[in-house]
Amino acid sequence: MNLLLKRTDYTSNSTIGDLLIDDDWFCFTLEDTLRDPGIKLKGKTAIPAGQYEVVIDQSNRFRRAMPHILNVPGFEGIRIHQGNYPKDTEGCPLLGYTKGVDFVGKSVVAFNDFFSKLQDALRNERVFITIQNKEEVT
Repeated sequence: MNLLLKRTDYTSNSTIGDLLIDDDWFCFTLEDTLRDPGIKLKGKTAIPAGQYEVVIDQSNRFRRAMPHILNVPGFEGIRIHQGNYPKDTEGCPLLGYTKGVDFVGKSVVAFNDFFSKLQDALRNERVFITIQNKEEVT
């Protein structure tokens, strides 16, 4: 399974994108504001573009097994999870089937669908997510 998060819309409060699974659109994403390299506000900054491994492991914050994006420079505990607004992100990508300005909706359903697909994939292979900023998207 190949995951591609294409960041498409930027505001002063959030970053909206599209999550593709094996080149097929799956859902929208909402992240914190994208900032210039080297600038990080705790819990209010999107992770750097790049490629990262995704695993499922136990989250102390969520008290359950959750998707974990590994080895993000300058960040710890980055999880793909549900939520609707920038205040819910804490630097993590949120999933949703609908979007608005600084908002994704139907997040619980999108997350549960994604989690099931990720669990199935991880039984047979390593999974990576590539995150692209808008100017990098072709």
